[in-house]
Amino acid sequence: MRVDKYIWSIRILKTRSLATKTCKSNYVKVNDELVKPSRELKIGDIVSVRKEAIWYTFKVLDFPKGRVGAKLVAQYSEDQTSAEELQKLDILRTRVKHERPKGLGRPTKKDRRDLDDFSASWDDWDLEDDD
Repeated sequence: MRVDKYIWSIRILKTRSLATKTCKSNYVKVNDELVKPSRELKIGDIVSVRKEAIWYTFKVLDFPKGRVGAKLVAQYSEDQTSAEELQKLDILRTRVKHERPKGLGRPTKKDRRDLDDFSASWDDWDLEDDD
């Protein structure tokens, strides 16, 4: 089975075209060797995919006939991603979450409506002196 079709069918990536693009961008390795999307896999190969700034590693156990459900993925691949890589992902996610405090940045729809209501109430006030 082609490597791009395999990483799509076992749900590592969302679409087949994204899997092909990932292979062409040198983010997929088979047995520690960068590969093209058309590379044929064998049972027992180790597939590494760079996604979200870390390398996910899987061992090929079998080939599905098509895209499989999430519960069946374990029949076709064995996750061998190192604990160091997963820890790196946790650190990145935590860092991003803490970099920008909640409430800063673009206002939400509710914030905009509150601001519109507030400015509309100012229109009712007569600020000019009638002296």
